[in-house]
Amino acid sequence: MPTLPETFDAILLGAGQTNNPLGRTLARGGWKVALIEKGDVGGTCANVGCTPTKAMIGCARVAHQARRGAEFGIHVGDVVVRLDEVRERTQGIVKDFRTGSERELAATNGLELIRGEGSFTGPRAVLVKLNDGGERRLAARVVVIDTGGLPARPDIPGLDSVPWLDSTGMLDLVEVPERLTVLGGGYIGLEYAQMFQRFGGRVTVLQKDDQLMSSEDPDMAAALAEILRGEGIEIHLNAEATRVSGSAGDVRVTYQTEGREREAAGTHLLVAVGRSPNTEALNLAAAGVETDDRGYIKVDEKLETNVPGVYAPGDVNGGPAFTQVAHNDNRILRDNLLRDAGRVTTGRLIPMVTFTDPQYGRVGLTEKQARQEGRRIRIARMPMNQVSRAIEIGEDRGLIKAVVDAETDQILGCAALAFEGGEIMSMVQVAMMGDLPYQRLRDDMFAHPTLARGLNGLFASFVE
Repeated sequence: MPTLPETFDAILLGAGQTNNPLGRTLARGGWKVALIEKGDVGGTCANVGCTPTKAMIGCARVAHQARRGAEFGIHVGDVVVRLDEVRERTQGIVKDFRTGSERELAATNGLELIRGEGSFTGPRAVLVKLNDGGERRLAARVVVIDTGGLPARPDIPGLDSVPWLDSTGMLDLVEVPERLTVLGGGYIGLEYAQMFQRFGGRVTVLQKDDQLMSSEDPDMAAALAEILRGEGIEIHLNAEATRVSGSAGDVRVTYQTEGREREAAGTHLLVAVGRSPNTEALNLAAAGVETDDRGYIKVDEKLETNVPGVYAPGDVNGGPAFTQVAHNDNRILRDNLLRDAGRVTTGRLIPMVTFTDPQYGRVGLTEKQARQEGRRIRIARMPMNQVSRAIEIGEDRGLIKAVVDAETDQILGCAALAFEGGEIMSMVQVAMMGDLPYQRLRDDMFAHPTLARGLNGLFASFVE
């Protein structure tokens, strides 16, 4: 006679940036919660994404600033980067974040953290293969899938025959690659490219599209490319990788560009061409959960799948793969599950920041998107070398751009390639959230000299 499953109010698959806080909130609301995680608590962000990479970017910036000392009248000796020490510092930060989360989970009554891998056996039934052996069968009225994504593996001839790294593998390096080839010109590839150029390597970026960050406006992408090239990074656009060859310490990427075949040689290869959904082990077919042609789980505006009571927030549903999205998904599910609040994902502003230096932050519509929608728009654009604060601190590279509705004067979007560009963009986002017309940012008072004061100048600098 089959064993009856253990019953919970909610089964949460994956302890990522949605399910981690969601599990605690549901349990505090009186729910009996099973949180299932095979690996480390915190998901991609805390373990192999935001936390370690931004910690390493911080180290790389210190090295870069030390080399710039003479520009400010500060003279130092040779800059020596010890990547093993950078890694030790980084992993210490990761460990602190992760253990803090684990302590919070352990202290939450009504929540059980189950270490193992879960897979569906029915619409809201899950089999957990425990990490330490054995298995448990669970059932619940609500199941939330927060298993995130994995680095995508492109189908390039020869890739399987050479050593290569993905964004996770880069975190294990203890010596700076002498020559690093980066396949992919999106935000992950560019952050690593600049980081390791500043650590002392020589970096080449191969981007298959005609610009970096293909979803962004061409002028902003071109400005970032100019900055990165200015630091010594070699960038090739319209470079379609066709073959990989070589061996450890000598990895060669053959690529097509402008009708010609070329080769990029490096001691190391980073493949950063996007992400794929982490769903292979879930046995979604047993639950009847539908996916799209890329394997991402289909959800509606309340993050519910086609199976009632089964939800899929965060990266696994194919939306923007940002931690802030997962955090907001948590709030939507929390309010809907506990209070039937009717919250939806539609209409929300989704900000993003690429942590190059200067940062690239954007929220709302790009100029390209606004024109595709047929909107009548005005474009405000201002270089950072017109912002007093940026000049004073030697951070005047980049530009800020805003898209304004020509009929309503509402701000439709903002992109800031600037020192603390994410913070500048966030100020404009607050104005957008409050439906302020652009004139408020043009005419009202900001403290001088701050980066924020540059918004006065930006919204007085319409180019059309």
